[in-house]
Amino acid sequence: MVSWIISRLVVLIFGTLYPAYYSYKAVKSKDIKEYVKWMMYWIIFALFTTAETFTDIFLCWFPFYYELKIAFVAWLLSPYTKGSSLLYRKFVHPTLSSKEKEIDDCLVQAKDRSYDALVHFGKRGLNVAATAAVMAASKVKVSQLLHLHLYLDQKKGQGQGALSERLRSFSMQDLSTIRGDSSSTVPPSVTVRTSSKQSQPKTSRSVSEGTGSSGTA
Repeated sequence: MVSWIISRLVVLIFGTLYPAYYSYKAVKSKDIKEYVKWMMYWIIFALFTTAETFTDIFLCWFPFYYELKIAFVAWLLSPYTKGSSLLYRKFVHPTLSSKEKEIDDCLVQAKDRSYDALVHFGKRGLNVAATAAVMAASKVKVSQLLHLHLYLDQKKGQGQGALSERLRSFSMQDLSTIRGDSSSTVPPSVTVRTSSKQSQPKTSRSVSEGTGSSGTA
């Protein structure tokens, strides 16, 4: 039995590359007859490739499945059988002609819906990106504020520590020296007032004694 790899190689070479080269020659020579022939082949081959995607999954167990695929491609390409032209004229063209308007309407609706869906998902993507950017910026700002707060707390703690160390640097001897200096420097006015207050009673007492003695005399 022919394996999947051999069938794929045959379909790739004889079903794809060979018709592609002759399609190029038809376009180059501008031969309308050859151009129409190969266009009909590509339409049939596109339908064959679409059906092959499903038949390879569900019918690969069928006996001589891959041999039948190779034979079908050869029948499409043969200039004697003209399988692609036959299938197109008998089945594909009448079906597409009768359903052309419905297919066009479906394609237009699908195009509009796909455009609307693309715009909708694009807006959602932009909103998500903007939200993520704002969240990232806010996280960065919060982290910066936290670092600044910790820095200020650290500086504040260092200032308090320096002040306490400076206060501790004063010894008891320095404090006693400052206290002695403050007590020795008494203003002279205070001394004069004190002496005047002390001498005033003595003067009044001597005056009263003199008055009394003069009275007795």
